[in-house]
Amino acid sequence: MLVHSVFFWLKTDVSEQQRECFESQLESLKTVESAQAVYVGTPSTTDRPVVDRSYDYSLTVMFDDMTAHDAYQVAPAHKIFLENCKPMFDKVLIYDAD
Repeated sequence: MLVHSVFFWLKTDVSEQQRECFESQLESLKTVESAQAVYVGTPSTTDRPVVDRSYDYSLTVMFDDMTAHDAYQVAPAHKIFLENCKPMFDKVLIYDAD
């Protein structure tokens, strides 16, 4: 099992309409066949010193293996997400775990 965790920081000038588009595009990644599970979220209301709440959106995708991950990277929905949404974020961090 591979857990692919992605954290996005949107640009400060992103409009509410763009934010809605970004979220919709994230949700569209649930259609990628090689993904076993896809979770989209925003920072929790938990306010503890060890919790980083500075990001705007998180994406967690579960894969059976690296082959499935690689198929996801070239899937049409993922390519469309990147094309439409990359201009909206300033920063992205990815953590992959076996």
